Amino acid sequence: MPPLTRTAAAQPLPPVAPTLPLPLTHRIWQVWDRLSMYLPAVLMAVLAMAAYWLLQATPAPSVAPEVKPEVHRPDSYMRRFAARTYGPDKQLRSEVFGQEARHYPDDNTTEIDQARLLSYNPERGRITATAARAWANADHTEYQLRGHAVVIREANTAASGKFLPRMEFQGEHLQVFTDDKRVVSDLPVRLLRGADVITADRLDYNDRERMAVLTGRVRAILIPSAPKTP
Repeated sequence: MPPLTRTAAAQPLPPVAPTLPLPLTHRIWQVWDRLSMYLPAVLMAVLAMAAYWLLQATPAPSVAPEVKPEVHRPDSYMRRFAARTYGPDKQLRSEVFGQEARHYPDDNTTEIDQARLLSYNPERGRITATAARAWANADHTEYQLRGHAVVIREANTAASGKFLPRMEFQGEHLQVFTDDKRVVSDLPVRLLRGADVITADRLDYNDRERMAVLTGRVRAILIPSAPKTP
């Protein structure tokens, strides 16, 4: 049988020192130290709310209305028509005939099929222009003639008493400027003046000065005038 052992008696624990309350300033610093850990997150939230408020308060930029390009489309038609204009003296100045005319509002031009234009001028005589198709500007001071275009100025006697022989211009593209009294072509043209025949690649004729500028390949057949009998 083992020998009996003596158990040591339990020793009492030392007394716990009482905790003293922390000073007020120290507790405030502890609270501030804990709050400072969340300060960046709080600031970010405030900034986000401020930015959202500014976006809501700022008016949306006005959007300019979309400008649609104008379409070259006729808005009115005339078929088998005749239009006449008169001067202040109530004398007939011009006539326009056509199989069909179309007016385009985007550039205020008129397109005429099977066009026939007549102009009456006491000083320059009667002028006739025909073409398969013609374009007139807004105030009808410029005509574009295409397709078997012909412009004829009838023989006339000027105010000075000088005789002006008949002139005829033929080509696929003729431009007639009524105010400047010009006939222009950038395509081959044929000019008939009395019995003379002239062909050229380009033409610029000024009826005010009675002068024609022909360029490119120019060919002329000039018929001498018959001598005057005494």
